[in-house]
Amino acid sequence: MKIRSLLGAITCSIAALAMAPSAALASSNYKSEYKLSIVVGTTFPWGQGAEIWSDLVRERTDGRINIKIYPGTSLVQGDQTREFNAIRQGVIDMAVGSTINWSPQIRELNLFSLPFLMPDYAAIDALIKGEVGERLFQRLEKAGVVPLAWGENGYRQLSNSKQEIKAPADLKGMKLRVVGSPLYMDTYTALGANPTQMSWADAQPALASGAVDGQENPLSIYTGAKLYNVGQKYLTLWNYVADPLIFVVNKQVWESWTEEDRKIVAEAATEAAERQIAISRKGVTPEDDSLLKEIESHGVTVTSLTPEQHQAFVDATKNVFDKWKKTIGEDLVNQALKDIENR
Repeated sequence: MKIRSLLGAITCSIAALAMAPSAALASSNYKSEYKLSIVVGTTFPWGQGAEIWSDLVRERTDGRINIKIYPGTSLVQGDQTREFNAIRQGVIDMAVGSTINWSPQIRELNLFSLPFLMPDYAAIDALIKGEVGERLFQRLEKAGVVPLAWGENGYRQLSNSKQEIKAPADLKGMKLRVVGSPLYMDTYTALGANPTQMSWADAQPALASGAVDGQENPLSIYTGAKLYNVGQKYLTLWNYVADPLIFVVNKQVWESWTEEDRKIVAEAATEAAERQIAISRKGVTPEDDSLLKEIESHGVTVTSLTPEQHQAFVDATKNVFDKWKKTIGEDLVNQALKDIENR
C-alpha cells in the first residue's frame, strides 16, 4: 500500500511539473505593473470606478495582473486629448476614459456632447445599453483598443463667479473653461460666451485667480474639487450634455493575457462600471438631491431652469446640433434619437 501511495504521489508530481512550464509560459509575458490612466483623482466617482476595477482584477487574478492608477492624465503630461492615442501606442495599458476627451480621435464619440440630446438618465441608459453603445464599441475596437464597459461621469452643469444664468443672454462675453473639443467651442460660441480650452489641471488655478469666470462639469467634480471655494458661487442645472466613461484595455496587452484572465478583467470591468454609475448618480436625482443641498450649504445659488428657459438654450444651439450631426454621422445620431424616444 505504501508503494502504491508513493507511486501515486510521484505520478501527481510529474503531472504538476508537466503543467508548470505552460502556466509559467502563459504568464511570462505579463508585466509587473499595468498603468491605468484617469483624468481626476480616486476620491471622485470616476476615480473610484478605476479603483474598484483595479482591486477586483488584482484580487481575482491572485496578483497576476497588478494595476497601478495614474490620475491627472499624468502619463501624457495632463493633456487629456492625448490619452486615447497613448493607449493605442501602448504608453498607457488601461484606462477609464471620457468620451469627450477621446472624441478628437473618434468623431462618433461626439454624440454624447450634442447639446441637449439626452433629457434624462433613462436616455443615457438607452444609448449605452443599446445598439448605439454596441456600434461605438465596434468603432473603438477598429481603432485598436478593447472596450469592456460603460461608466458615467454625469450630466455637466454650469458654474460661474459672476451671476445667475437663466438665459443665453446671461452668458454673453463670459469667459468659460471648456474641454479640448471643437464641439464645446461651437456650443458656447453659439450661446454668446467666450470659451477657452484648458486642461483640468490648469482650470482650477485659473478659476481661483479669476482668469476665467466659470466652467462646466458634473456635480461630483464640482463638489469634489470644492469649486465653491474658488468663486464658483452660481450654479445652473441644465443637463445640456452627459459624459459617459469607457473602461478599456490596450489591444496588445489584452492579447498577452490568458483567456481566463481576459474573462476576469472583462467581468470585473462590468461590475466596477455598474458600481461606479451608482456612485456617480448618488445625490443628484429627484429622488435623492443630497448633493445639491450640500452645495447650497456653501452659499451657492443653485438655479433650475423652467421648461421655457431650457427651450431657449435648445433653440440657441440648434445650428450646432445640426452641424455636428453630419460630422458624427447622421445614421448614428438618428439611431440615438430613436432609442431615446423609445426609452
